[in-house]
Amino acid sequence: MKTNYPKKALSAFVIMLALLYCSCKTDISKPQPALIATVVNGTIARAANETVNVWETTSDKSKLLAAQTNVNFAADAGTNATTVTVDENTTYQTIDGFGYALTGGSASLINGLGANQSAFLTDIFSTASGHVGSAFVRITIGASDMSASDFTYDDIASGTDNSLTSFSISKEMTDLVPVLKKIIAINPSIKILATPWTAPVWMKQSTTGNGGFTGGNLNPAYYDAYARYFVKYIQAMAAQGITIYAVTPQNEPLNANNNPAMTMQPNEETNFIKNNLGPTFAANGITTKIIAYDHNCDRPDYPETVLADASANPYVDGSAFHLYAGDISALTTVHNAYPNKNVYFTEQFIGGPGNFAGDFSWHMNNLIIGAPRNWSRVVLEWNLAADPNYNPHTAGGCTTCLGAVTISGTSYTKNTAYYTVAHASEFVKAGAVRISSNTFSASIQDVAFKNPDGSKVVVALNTATSSQTFKIKWGAESFTYTLPAGAAATFKWSGTQSSGSSGPPIGQTITLKGFNNLYVSGENGTTAMTCTRTTPGTWEQFLVVDAGGGKVALQSMGKYVSSENGTMAITCNRATYGAWEEFTWGVNADGTITLQGNNAKFVSSENGTQAMTCTRATASGWESFGVNK
Repeated sequence: MKTNYPKKALSAFVIMLALLYCSCKTDISKPQPALIATVVNGTIARAANETVNVWETTSDKSKLLAAQTNVNFAADAGTNATTVTVDENTTYQTIDGFGYALTGGSASLINGLGANQSAFLTDIFSTASGHVGSAFVRITIGASDMSASDFTYDDIASGTDNSLTSFSISKEMTDLVPVLKKIIAINPSIKILATPWTAPVWMKQSTTGNGGFTGGNLNPAYYDAYARYFVKYIQAMAAQGITIYAVTPQNEPLNANNNPAMTMQPNEETNFIKNNLGPTFAANGITTKIIAYDHNCDRPDYPETVLADASANPYVDGSAFHLYAGDISALTTVHNAYPNKNVYFTEQFIGGPGNFAGDFSWHMNNLIIGAPRNWSRVVLEWNLAADPNYNPHTAGGCTTCLGAVTISGTSYTKNTAYYTVAHASEFVKAGAVRISSNTFSASIQDVAFKNPDGSKVVVALNTATSSQTFKIKWGAESFTYTLPAGAAATFKWSGTQSSGSSGPPIGQTITLKGFNNLYVSGENGTTAMTCTRTTPGTWEQFLVVDAGGGKVALQSMGKYVSSENGTMAITCNRATYGAWEEFTWGVNADGTITLQGNNAKFVSSENGTQAMTCTRATASGWESFGVNK
């Protein structure tokens, strides 16, 4: 007798589901597990089991960006307190690339590599598989402190040169320009950021040393000449086939003590941009972007001052940061104040001889993971190359700057920054977008991206002092991985996220935008909450806390949102959370979310005109909120 086994198996499966339903329907108030197998056209559709490629670096250097055994996604099951939830449907900023500064000193060392030069440049800049694939590079306009000597493009023995008749980039034709041409041949799409350490000495006033190259500020009498200096520079590089994507008006404008150096206070940079640099670019058809600031994270007020000026703002693409002072979260502070402006991370050095374990963890955490999580489009390390004695550098320049590689004659060795950048740049391509993922402050830090080809990348770091086993959940699928203390891993996979809910972004700080396109506010924790803010500040940012039982709590400035028994306007003033501070996170078809309180009623923004409540029996537009919009 011919037996139809598939039909029998399907029948048994349906009966099993029916029995399960009957046994559970008496307790339907409890959360039910998601069904991970569905019947489609007589077959059972399961998770796709996508293959995940893994590369790992350990703190003891036993693994250095080393390919590991592939892992596979499977239908999500079980629990893990450390679950990184990746949601490719929630996107943030576009990524321009990861890379290094190519100083004049770096270029001269690269030019001395001889037969190894081509292999080196290919390794750093080629986007082919197995190469670092740096897509963004920062160069200097004139000398930096990592040049053999001080110079600008208009140095004269005495007097002034307001007409810029002595302007010339001839000093770059030996090393920098030839190396740049080879880089562009390898990666024609590379973006180049150019930054001056100083204006020509004759344009400055109140200088402090090194023949006028140290200290001082730009004399207002030469603002126009300096703007034309930028134009001539961009045009001269274009004549060599080198497109300058963006400039910053001044490297570290609050640092007077480097060599070279020049200060430019916030009001000075604002005036220079709005009255001279911006209009001069426009008048000459220059489309190069202008990026403000280019200094430490301890002064977010500096770029905010520039961007607050109504005349300067239209000329400015965004702001750039270093991290020798302050906290990487300053990038988010500026982003939230001016969300239509871009943010860039453009410099951080490692001091030689360095400590690989400590340097690797700090740079991975703050730069490769931290900067993109705080809206940066770019992450650049300082700088690409130095020799074994940290040369070349100017007198008074950096004497301990460890290159991403150390070049000694015709050979080179890879250092910490080579691996920090490569953990992202080899896998995250220009044009990728950051996507949603959550981190864990005491253990796993991570950031997630979606490439233009649809592939996903997660970079994860274990900041704990012991090995950590964690789950990466993607739609209805997941896998588990263990990282040693201090180790980092890059995970890459393809495929489309399943329809399984990714759940709330536990551990993330979010904003909530109402139906009126305004932000929900905790109102300083002293009055009833509203949905009336045009821009998000600190009280408009909420940490999503796992409250257990599938519910979340929302915390702003250390206080929790409360639905106030569902009888009064909601507040953000609780020191701890209980039942009335716990909410069920729902996701609408359009990607907006709802919050349902302990009374089974929905949080409402009350038309944006009254205090918010948790009293609505059903959810519509005023009970729905956009996350990080």
